[in-house]
Amino acid sequence: MPKFRILLRWWKRQRLEPAEQHTQGSYAQGRPFPFGWDIENMKLHELRPNEGATRNRKRVGRGTGSGRGKTAGRGTKGQNARSGGGVRQGFEGGQLSFIRRLPKMRGFVNRFKVTYTPVNLDSMGERFEADAQVTPASLFDTGLLGGSKQPVVVLARGEIDKALHLQVHRISKSAREKVEAAGGSVEILPFAVNKNLPRS
Repeated sequence: MPKFRILLRWWKRQRLEPAEQHTQGSYAQGRPFPFGWDIENMKLHELRPNEGATRNRKRVGRGTGSGRGKTAGRGTKGQNARSGGGVRQGFEGGQLSFIRRLPKMRGFVNRFKVTYTPVNLDSMGERFEADAQVTPASLFDTGLLGGSKQPVVVLARGEIDKALHLQVHRISKSAREKVEAAGGSVEILPFAVNKNLPRS
């Protein structure tokens, strides 16, 4: 907090509160005020900001002795020296600017795209016993899925020799044939996409 604000608060407190009520506080009981200033004889109009906190406005065009006279720091003639002159940001004198030379962003990003997490049959055969129920929650517990609410797609890599009862969101045709041939079953879980997202 700047020094003058501390002094102003202290001065207002001294003016508004009776002297006999100053029995507590950091400046009570005759403690000297910080910075080594004579607070008892200081007036409100003597408060000043910290040194270097404020700077004078730079006045241009006020004579050569000021260092900012004549051309006022704008140089000699030209578009940038005129009143209201200058060019827009990124302008390069008429040549094709750097911004326009960059390749444009093509296509768009589908906010409603669903990314399925693939799980293969050989991985499930290693982690599940026969007649086990394979759900997104059980896949998450065994470490095959990063989250229990992620959509799952089962792929047909490897072979499976045990009956598993799958409850997944998607499954390839060949994977379904292998699961059913081993005596298992497949149930497709519904997965709804939130179409009510706000426009970005």
